[in-house]
Amino acid sequence: MSPLWIGLAQIALTLGALALIHRPLGAYMAHIFTTEKDLGIERVIYRVCGVDPRSGQRWKTYFFSVLAFSALSVLIVYLLQRLQQWLPLSLGMGPVHADQAWNTAVSFTTNTNWQSYSGEEALGILSQMAGLAVQNFVSAAVGISVAIALIRGIAARKENTLGNFWVDLTRGVIRLLLPISIVAAAALILAGAVQTLQDPVVVTTVTGDTQTIVTGTTASQEVIKELGTNGGGYFNANSAHPFENPQAWTNLLEIFLILMIPTALPRTFGIMVGDKRQGWAVLGAMGVLYAISLTVTLTSELANTGSAISQAGAAMEGKEVRLDVVASSFFATSTTLTSTGAVDSFHSSYSGFGGGMLTLNMLLGEIAPGGVGAGLYGMLVVALLSVFIAGLMVGRSPEYLGKRIGPREIKLISLYILVVPVLVLCGTGLAIALPSTLDSILNPGPHGLSEVLYAYTSASNNNGSAFAGFNADTPFFNVTLGFAMLLGRFVPIGLVLALAGSLAEQNRTPETAGTLTTHRPLFVGVMVGASLIVTGLTFLPVLALGPIAEGLI
Repeated sequence: MSPLWIGLAQIALTLGALALIHRPLGAYMAHIFTTEKDLGIERVIYRVCGVDPRSGQRWKTYFFSVLAFSALSVLIVYLLQRLQQWLPLSLGMGPVHADQAWNTAVSFTTNTNWQSYSGEEALGILSQMAGLAVQNFVSAAVGISVAIALIRGIAARKENTLGNFWVDLTRGVIRLLLPISIVAAAALILAGAVQTLQDPVVVTTVTGDTQTIVTGTTASQEVIKELGTNGGGYFNANSAHPFENPQAWTNLLEIFLILMIPTALPRTFGIMVGDKRQGWAVLGAMGVLYAISLTVTLTSELANTGSAISQAGAAMEGKEVRLDVVASSFFATSTTLTSTGAVDSFHSSYSGFGGGMLTLNMLLGEIAPGGVGAGLYGMLVVALLSVFIAGLMVGRSPEYLGKRIGPREIKLISLYILVVPVLVLCGTGLAIALPSTLDSILNPGPHGLSEVLYAYTSASNNNGSAFAGFNADTPFFNVTLGFAMLLGRFVPIGLVLALAGSLAEQNRTPETAGTLTTHRPLFVGVMVGASLIVTGLTFLPVLALGPIAEGLI
């Protein structure tokens, strides 16, 4: 069997596994966030933290809780990096310099996991475990909590609360992320991934030189970085490193972990709003966008021509021989359409159109299926926008699941849509305009613009992947990308929670003959069209100057 057919079979196998767990996992998550029963460990946590699990929070209180928890997280991760030389398991690592420590603390707190450092050379085991790995859990749980709050707002009938953030956060970690991570980490360890607290190993190479091999608690961090759509690697090579991703089948396992929660959350949405068809519609829109992206990326990489590529037999620059083009493209599509940012190949080596597609995946808002929680609430915003557009076209008042989309709601939706374009375009323009930043760009011309555009797109959308060769470890990029991550995470969350609060206060109006049907293929098409058109109108000029121009050269 040819490598192409083997790769396509791997894609089919992974998507089939996702289809099998879609219903049970979606129903389980709906149970987690609707049951009144607390586990014993949860009651202990609530008692220690002084949380009343039965008290609801208005959207402003919910948002303040998200901000307070995240601010504390930034401080803890920052201090762990700055003080790690005095902490146990530091492996002799010194303190991370201030601007990079800031960038990394913000990055992992915002579920971005952008890394302007080499993990095995900058951070000790304790900093990786107590700082980065912990944030992989809780930042993912924050995203899920916000999505659940929006679902409650849509499903509510004249209520002023959206649940309790501290309860949602705790249940997301204890009942969902932690159990799956334990099982998957055991599988990775059995496959050969490293998991140890031992010091680095010094070995003698075949040439007689010595080399220091860093190990660490890799397997456990690898699992939650994928499951929580985080993406930060224990090693600089990320999931291309054999200690993180040792075999071809573990590559599929990691893709499965990346996609499992985002693809199951639409089922959770359908159950919680009392209409499972709505969940299928949201999943359908996600699936169409995913299929388009994967097709374009695969076609671009498989059709890439040139003398060197012809000799190699495929566009293998920046790709692992053990994974090949199809598996690498499958991984890259999955990570850029979610907010994962993990890589098993280097996106800067992709063709102009292939790398452009990966950039566009993030510019879409990472909604197909998106990050854990963030993808669902992003697609629900698209659904509300689609209802508004369709209502204007047919002259009817826009409603979604019995909730009217009035002036206040559409203002919040519009602001949500504008956040990322402002951050990406202003950040890219400023970086290109300053002569002092040009030294960070490895390749001049269209590819150089693509490097900077990709960086601010990745940071503003809380993805975390990067074009190799772009030097982001400078004070300017560490600081500006840090602010892009903060604003790209918490401004949209605030707008989503405000939208959820506005919808929760409304009573649900009954359906009539004039009510727009939002569960059929036609509406799925409207959602897909709205996503592509809004992104295309916003970013086509800069894409034309970067990846599109590069692809046409």
